[in-house]
Amino acid sequence: MANKHNKVRIGLIGSGNIAQTAHMPGYAAIPDLCEIVALADINEETGRIAAEKFGVKHVFNDYTKLLEMDEIDAVSVCTPNYVHCDPTVAALKAGKHVLCEKPIAMNSAQAALMVQTARANGKKLMVGYNTRFAPTSQLLKTMIQAGELGDIYYARAQALRRRGIPGWGVFIDKAKQGGGPLIDIGVHILDLTLWLMGHPKPVAASGVTYAKFGTRSDIMGFLGQWDYNNFTVEDFAAAIIRFDNGSSIVLESSFVANIPEDIFNSTLCGTEGGALTNPLTIIREQHRSLQTFKPELANPNINTHAAEMKHFVEAILNDTEVLTTGEHGLAVAQIMEAIYNSSETGREVAIA
Repeated sequence: MANKHNKVRIGLIGSGNIAQTAHMPGYAAIPDLCEIVALADINEETGRIAAEKFGVKHVFNDYTKLLEMDEIDAVSVCTPNYVHCDPTVAALKAGKHVLCEKPIAMNSAQAALMVQTARANGKKLMVGYNTRFAPTSQLLKTMIQAGELGDIYYARAQALRRRGIPGWGVFIDKAKQGGGPLIDIGVHILDLTLWLMGHPKPVAASGVTYAKFGTRSDIMGFLGQWDYNNFTVEDFAAAIIRFDNGSSIVLESSFVANIPEDIFNSTLCGTEGGALTNPLTIIREQHRSLQTFKPELANPNINTHAAEMKHFVEAILNDTEVLTTGEHGLAVAQIMEAIYNSSETGREVAIA
């Protein structure tokens, strides 16, 4: 093992909802591989509650104190988007591996700094795109790598909620979140689609954003009531992204839309076959017939967050590459930035 200890010793920066419902249970589920040593949260009550729930000994309200601990090998950054970059960079410089919640950062400059710092310090930087860990996603990736879909030249990626503005956190605050559904849930389906397509290099994006419902008091919420007086993000976004190999992705994301059902799905069009990710559906032409089938897996509904934490810990113990790299997070950040810029300018924006 590359790690000199039998277990990876974890620290958490931020101990709110995503920490308590995903990261901490994920680590706690594999006590033979890791242990949570400390957490830091500027909200002392939140930190205390999380620590008591998971039996964490050390609690700080300043993450720099946590990073001074030699006992910590790796850190989960579970803060709001605008507090992803600084703690990640500081942790990497302190010699810790980092699993940063998605999206990697507020913009591509921050993301690039995080990636560069990981490289310079020889540490792993992983981004929390847990959707890749679903068994159906893994199966589809295997089929694509085996050439069963041929050349994937087009995809339609959709993360659409009918009435899904979060009634908690900073999801409606552009200054702290960076945007609305596009940067919150759109990044998940975009990351999954990019991974399935083999990460072609993005060259340009053209996008539109709308805020038609978030500032209205007469719109119901399925995820609690939000503060419509302080809603500063988009509630719908759409874009077309072009890549250097000629392929393209159309991306749609919403918190609110008058559509019949929520959609979280990517449709892939390849030269030898096509696929839908949810539910996993394969379309192939064989024997002069078009065949559509839905593969069945023995255990399709695993906890993808738990799988993500286990993968991160095992990558550290075995010194292997993480599945969702900082470079992948940077590519998503570059695309997001281009879409928002395109929406503001009304023009297609090049991606360097």
